[in-house]
Amino acid sequence: MSHATIRDVAREAEVSVASVSRVLNGHDNVRPALRLKVQEVASRLGYVPHAGARSLSLSRTGTIGVVLPDLHGEFYSELLRGMDREASDRGLHMLLSVMHDRAGGIQALHAMRGRVDGLVVMAPQVDPDRLLAHLPPLTPTVLVNCAPHHERRAELRIDNVAGAAAMVDHLIAVGRRRIVHIAGPEGNIDADERRQGAAMAAARAGATFRVLSGDFREASGIAAAATLLPDIDGVDAIFAANDMMAIGAMVTLKRAGVAVPSQVAIAGFDDVPLARLVTPALTTLGIDIAGFGARAVTRLIGLIAGGDDDATEHRAPILIVRDTTPIITSPNNRAQQGEI
Repeated sequence: MSHATIRDVAREAEVSVASVSRVLNGHDNVRPALRLKVQEVASRLGYVPHAGARSLSLSRTGTIGVVLPDLHGEFYSELLRGMDREASDRGLHMLLSVMHDRAGGIQALHAMRGRVDGLVVMAPQVDPDRLLAHLPPLTPTVLVNCAPHHERRAELRIDNVAGAAAMVDHLIAVGRRRIVHIAGPEGNIDADERRQGAAMAAARAGATFRVLSGDFREASGIAAAATLLPDIDGVDAIFAANDMMAIGAMVTLKRAGVAVPSQVAIAGFDDVPLARLVTPALTTLGIDIAGFGARAVTRLIGLIAGGDDDATEHRAPILIVRDTTPIITSPNNRAQQGEI
């Protein structure tokens, strides 16, 4: 095979790109059988490492790269806080780049070449084949909540489907049957999975379920809730795909005189710090965002040190019940339960 890449070798040998890199770079912590297999496949495919890339991969900058989607809301500030804390504790610097939704966003990956020892990449909005094709092949990389793919990679993922289903189950358990979901942006894997889990749970319970568009920003939660006001009696619960949209929806309903939570219960996802400070405090799904970010950096440091890590680590969200989802015992006594 002419012009074989390191990914071609990894795919043919049925190992991770990181494992191939360790074999080709002469690391000692490689099993003899794995070394022989990778070397045989590389030879058969005619793979020749790029000398310049190899030189860069063996140097150390003391810096890790973090590539995230458009930064907005408390989720990303908490995620970065955890990453920066862990990197700082290990004596490392952190270089941040943003992968915007526009077509040139993938260039954020190219800008990291030769400047960092490894990458943490969170790109839930990017086609996985395109993303993997543009990752620096000899740079240790940890993927965070990226779209599903077929390569063996070090990854962290939130179990969005199970979390969203658990939230809808909770809303039904407290007496809500007319549920509206404010979704995140279409094509974003987190948003898509949360919508899928919510719809699945609602269908299982035979509850009414509607979806309104959002984009994870508070303003889209405000706009979505405003569209519900003319027929608010047809809604008794709003589950937003993140906390900021849920808070935006709650502000809109309260300003319009809708009783929250006795008339309309509200729930979110992420458990950002603001969720426990608003009034009433927001029911949500917690994932320890800062801890999630710190874990990504910990795994990346292991890869940089030559560790063999191609596992996908799943984190299950925890249902956190607060004041916005009280139990309804009777349609006639809603006004006495938590109305503000």
